[in-house]
Amino acid sequence: MSVPSQSRAETETVPAKGGPGRRTLGLMLLLTALGAVLVLTAAGRVWAEGLAGTLEVSVTGGRISELPAGLALVALAAAVAVFAVRGAGRLAVGALTLLAGLGAAAAAAAGAGDTAALDGEAARKLALTGSTATGVGHTGWPWVALVGGLLLALAGLLTVRFGRGWPAMGSRYEAPTGKAPVRRKAAAAESPADLWKALDRGEDPTAG
Repeated sequence: MSVPSQSRAETETVPAKGGPGRRTLGLMLLLTALGAVLVLTAAGRVWAEGLAGTLEVSVTGGRISELPAGLALVALAAAVAVFAVRGAGRLAVGALTLLAGLGAAAAAAAGAGDTAALDGEAARKLALTGSTATGVGHTGWPWVALVGGLLLALAGLLTVRFGRGWPAMGSRYEAPTGKAPVRRKAAAAESPADLWKALDRGEDPTAG
């Protein structure tokens, strides 16, 4: 028996589960989570170390620059916002994530060779107004943060490119339309006498 053309058309237009839209959405979430973890973890690790006289001094990425960690949190918030917006809003969220990722990567690269924070720590250890750390060395954590920032930027690109086709928050989470309250107000406006008259006629006054 042949399938009616209308049913066939409806079958062909139903998107398959796990299609390209859902796959790219999952990839975006994975990149965002991984990128943010790398940046936030690296920001808490030692980026530079040296000596203040005979004392060892070191500074973390967060002491050198607060930008990478702050921008990683912005990217995480943007990934959550993807589910609450549609259309042009998705493009704006994707652009924000892209800029946040690039900013985190740039700040991490700039902090990789920074010694100002280490000199400040040396001065604090020696109780001086100014001092310069010696034997300065840098770790690889700034580059871990840079990679994390690039992953966040890639997540933003995916949002800009494919975000319009991603599923949005279900209608059950949206604000009420107000139609039900209007109907209740209309029913409440009927007087008791009108309700009794309707019952006498055999009508159900509660029917919509």
